[in-house]
Amino acid sequence: MKRSRSWRSTATLVAFGLVLALPAGCGGSSKDSAARGGTASGGSSAGASAPPAASASASPTPAGKPVHVRLFQGDGSSWGVGMPIIAYLSAKITDAREFAAATTVTVNGEPADGAWFFQRSAIYSGYPIEAHYRLQNYWPAHAKIHMDLATKGHSAGTGMVFDNSLTLDMSTIAANISRIDGHKERMVVTSDGKQVFSVPVSLGKASTPTFSGVKVVMERDQVQRMTGPGYDLKVPWSVRITNSGEFVHSAAWNGGNIGQRSTSHGCTNLRDADAKRFFAFAHVGDVTIYTNTGGPTMPSWDGYGDWNLSWSTWQSGGLLHTT
Repeated sequence: MKRSRSWRSTATLVAFGLVLALPAGCGGSSKDSAARGGTASGGSSAGASAPPAASASASPTPAGKPVHVRLFQGDGSSWGVGMPIIAYLSAKITDAREFAAATTVTVNGEPADGAWFFQRSAIYSGYPIEAHYRLQNYWPAHAKIHMDLATKGHSAGTGMVFDNSLTLDMSTIAANISRIDGHKERMVVTSDGKQVFSVPVSLGKASTPTFSGVKVVMERDQVQRMTGPGYDLKVPWSVRITNSGEFVHSAAWNGGNIGQRSTSHGCTNLRDADAKRFFAFAHVGDVTIYTNTGGPTMPSWDGYGDWNLSWSTWQSGGLLHTT
């Protein structure tokens, strides 16, 4: 199947000013953020009540164009260990140093040593900058994560100031990690280090290879409509892992090749019973690691490809320096 641009990928490509030849793949329909497990605003607003009057010795609040922050995650939500915290900014800020300095994250009550990475975004109208926060390695499993984003009143660059602060309380589930090997045509699924199941797969053929690298589960669709030249199918047990249309899904039509050779248009084809089992197991934020696919590494911006950037690159901040 041919992968069509999903709800995010086309806008992201345009925002970056890029025209890339991505590997072809399954053509899933677009989804909004709520359908992928997130909330439109997320977090809890801090400082909603009127602040006390400033004393004569208090530093003046910088004036400028207000910049609003919204979070993808919501309080009480739970995620796989590969899921970054995602924030959206309502202006193209020019300085992220105070944003980063105003961020405090704890994991199970202990300070976390993570970092923000900034990129252009076209997901929400009026929010042109997207920031992802992650640690050097995946979140611990079964963890409680708290974030204070005390940005209100801080500079976002010359002539800009953040107009709100947020807090977030979320948690992680078990460390669900799937390893897919194109040479072996097999997917091995583990949870907290213990194998749950091992199933045969068929990946993308040479002309339409599957991305290699680390991908994170984005959404689950019991039935996903996939279209392309000569086909229009409703595909069961579909788990999205890239914006541009890679899924792990049932492929009854390809049963003779599953476990034998890679013949798909980029997606990970499973037998129906195996796809149903993986669908029931998968959680947004779970990690999938692809090796020996013959394809390029998944771009970091094509979904939650954050883990395909080295830690030193991540710490550089992307569009904006944070130190």
